[in-house]
Amino acid sequence: MHRVVLAHETDFLGWRTATRALALAGTDAAEIEWRVGGDTPSTPLPDATGQFAVPRAIVALAEAAIQARDPERFGLLYRLVRRAQSFSQGAGDPYDDDPDYLRIRRLALRVRRETHRMQCLVRFRAVGGHHIGWFEPEEHVLDAVARAYAGTYPHLPCSILTPDRAAHWMGEAPIFTHGIPAEAVPDDMALEEAWRASYTDLFAAATPPPASNEPVMCDLRPPNRPALGPVRLPAIPSPAIRNSALARAAAEAAGCQRCPLHGPATQTVFGEGPAGAAIMFIGEQPGDQEDIIGRPFVGPAGVLLDQALEEAGIDRRQVYVANAVKHFKFIPRGVRRIHQTPDPSEVETCRIWLEAERDAVRPKLIVLLGATAARAVLGRPVTIGRERGEVFDLPDGTRGFITVHPSFLLRQPDEDSRNRQYALFVTELRRAAGAAARLAETGA
Repeated sequence: MHRVVLAHETDFLGWRTATRALALAGTDAAEIEWRVGGDTPSTPLPDATGQFAVPRAIVALAEAAIQARDPERFGLLYRLVRRAQSFSQGAGDPYDDDPDYLRIRRLALRVRRETHRMQCLVRFRAVGGHHIGWFEPEEHVLDAVARAYAGTYPHLPCSILTPDRAAHWMGEAPIFTHGIPAEAVPDDMALEEAWRASYTDLFAAATPPPASNEPVMCDLRPPNRPALGPVRLPAIPSPAIRNSALARAAAEAAGCQRCPLHGPATQTVFGEGPAGAAIMFIGEQPGDQEDIIGRPFVGPAGVLLDQALEEAGIDRRQVYVANAVKHFKFIPRGVRRIHQTPDPSEVETCRIWLEAERDAVRPKLIVLLGATAARAVLGRPVTIGRERGEVFDLPDGTRGFITVHPSFLLRQPDEDSRNRQYALFVTELRRAAGAAARLAETGA
């Protein structure tokens, strides 16, 4: 029996090194015990020579799936690599209906959704000159999220605390320390107290990570700094800010007071995605979480849309996502804010921003999610059941495609209805993706 002890839960480099040696030696998956940390060392790896090819898509899948909170993932990934090794030697297709491959894809999808959720929902508070945020990720995505934030805000001293580990950075790659138990931080004040009791001048006490990017575990002394109250560090900026036309429109929309909706709303929620995206998705308006976070489709409907896009073979990072109305319309009910449908005048008032996005993105296909989005683009009432699922021409030369808003799926009365409607939604998204691909090929 071979024992492989990985340095941490997302030690992809360690897993890859062990997998290569063991696979070249022909080691069966049942003969390997995978562990994370602890005092027991790994057994020596085989001194195997040779090489075999693993498709880049499988490597990328492994890089994502290894972040899942599934204790069997290391063995699953090893078995998939062994199948890929057999395929490279002419032993058939290792991916066709392979249960390990399908399970790993589901793990990777979970990781991708959780990474997006953490980037959107993590909140920061200023304690002295440092910003601390707390989050309980469902998957092991802290490393990826911390590196993304550190790359975006390299000179802002920050820490993200989780029950598993904590990440800290200021001008360099993140360093990692032990986490804080969830029961120790039931609220923001307790988080600050835990911070003062556990951590001090992070970057003076810690050593930088080695060139291999392996995380550095270190213990830090307690600080003595006053709390300055809550602040909000922006979410990872969308690709829209790298396009000057979209950036100008987003900056102008941020101060929009063209209708009364701006008053109670937290902020304008502009669209996001690359200029030149082949597909543009338009929804109704931001919801409660979108209003707080400042990004479209990050709440429950957004999570469902992400899942459906993934199943339809559409990469959300390659499409533009926006709403017809840029402010959240709601009725306060106690501590809750209850969604209200925008009326036609509010949709019309907000058209200027939607048109700016369409002009800058110039998509081949516009997917209209629900009746409000369809009305915003077509200028007339739309019955979704009669007009959904078909490509049609728009006056500006682009094509349109109508389907339901993902929130419609959440409102279904029972599981059978939800499953049936969700399957139809995914089918229509596949149809839209195929139409966009054909339009891109023909240059239409």
